[in-house]
Amino acid sequence: MQSPSEKHFDVIVIGTGPGGEGASMEATKQGKRVCAVERMASIGGACTHLGTIPSKSLRAAIYRLMDVNSAPIFKQLGINLTISFRDLRRSAQSVIDQQVSMRRSFYDRNDVEVLAGQAQFLDPHRILVQHDDGSTTIAHGRNFVIAAGSRPYRPPEIDFNHPRVFDSDTILNLPETPRSMTIYGAGVIGCEYASMFRNLQVKLNLVNTRPKMLEFLDDEICDALAYHMRDTGVRIRNNETFDKLETFDDHVVLHLKSGKQLKSDVLLWANGRTGNTDGLGLENVGLKPNHRGQLDVNENMQTSQPHIYAVGDVIGVPALASAAYIQGRYAARHLGEGGAEKIRISDIPAGIYTSPEISSIGKTERELTEECIPYEVGHSMFKNLARAQIMGRPVGMLKILFHRDTLEILGVHCFGVNASEIIHIGQAIMTQPAPHNSLLYFINTTFNYPTMAEAYRVAALNGYNRIY
Repeated sequence: MQSPSEKHFDVIVIGTGPGGEGASMEATKQGKRVCAVERMASIGGACTHLGTIPSKSLRAAIYRLMDVNSAPIFKQLGINLTISFRDLRRSAQSVIDQQVSMRRSFYDRNDVEVLAGQAQFLDPHRILVQHDDGSTTIAHGRNFVIAAGSRPYRPPEIDFNHPRVFDSDTILNLPETPRSMTIYGAGVIGCEYASMFRNLQVKLNLVNTRPKMLEFLDDEICDALAYHMRDTGVRIRNNETFDKLETFDDHVVLHLKSGKQLKSDVLLWANGRTGNTDGLGLENVGLKPNHRGQLDVNENMQTSQPHIYAVGDVIGVPALASAAYIQGRYAARHLGEGGAEKIRISDIPAGIYTSPEISSIGKTERELTEECIPYEVGHSMFKNLARAQIMGRPVGMLKILFHRDTLEILGVHCFGVNASEIIHIGQAIMTQPAPHNSLLYFINTTFNYPTMAEAYRVAALNGYNRIY
């Protein structure tokens, strides 16, 4: 057996998803010799290959299909396109290829060595990298950043090898568009896929284990999403719990503890995720993940071993690609003593790509009420905006929460077309020092017309008129 080669680095990053990329790029800017370890065939992590990029590309393809089939001019001509799920999914591959090529260039240009293989800690300052060809490398590091990501949680009582049972990593491999689907789990992933498949006219059951969908959002936004989903034909079943699953050649039956039996062509299990910490040899460095494979970290992204950091999905909430990237940069700044305080890792916006999409930042009405903060609300309904009317996207609203006395912006919540883009205008103002983080900014600023951004002026005036 060939003896392992040995290499020495200042920083070793495990994983090349958003968190790993952020850490690798920032560490090399700090003048460190950096190595990144990736167990997948190509860099980019699950975000690029299994999650964010392919699912959002699929969503965009579905939207383009909807635009054509709903456009009056094409209806008049009797044009109605039918495209198979496989063909819609294929459109994502070119985006994935572009992302991989671009991200590979980041590592090459910044002289970050990428080791392909599975990493395993041997002791606090060494990892063993097992390569696909059977060879091994021992890499020595002064600091480590674990950015190994996560995968869908798979309860042992469900047969995920059955051709009609899927999770969020495998659902994109559907051979054809099903007639009916049951989604178990109404979190972000479950709601996003429910919107996508309902837009393909799939008969859909969405099973929620909680009283409301996406409870971390503002109540008004939750209610708006639930109403719109039901209006499009999604059957939402709240407060339900899994009992058992029956699988057949041509359908599945999901049994709930309430006694309900949901028959559908396929099941998508979307109830939680597990950190990819198994196989990393964490027991050799005194680290113990929780029952979901996640690691505890302090405010500086450090584990109980101060020289070992963890970022991204492997530490749990908020489990967003955007958050993982900034956490990775923060960890690299902290270990390099390069001014970690300059990177903002709080007040991370949420972007949820349902139909319509949702985005929010800051406090919700529920939180402000519990904290006894005197606030007021400004609304802008998209149906009244010229740009939304032109786009044929009238469903949605922008909601600004602000302090009654100081007019400080406390939260911004958006439901509708381009919500994940619109939110950043509010984010930029919220983060300004007082008094520049005020509702008055939106009232006194000229916005292009017609634009969706104009919603801020409308909402600000609506709120201002409530108190003056």
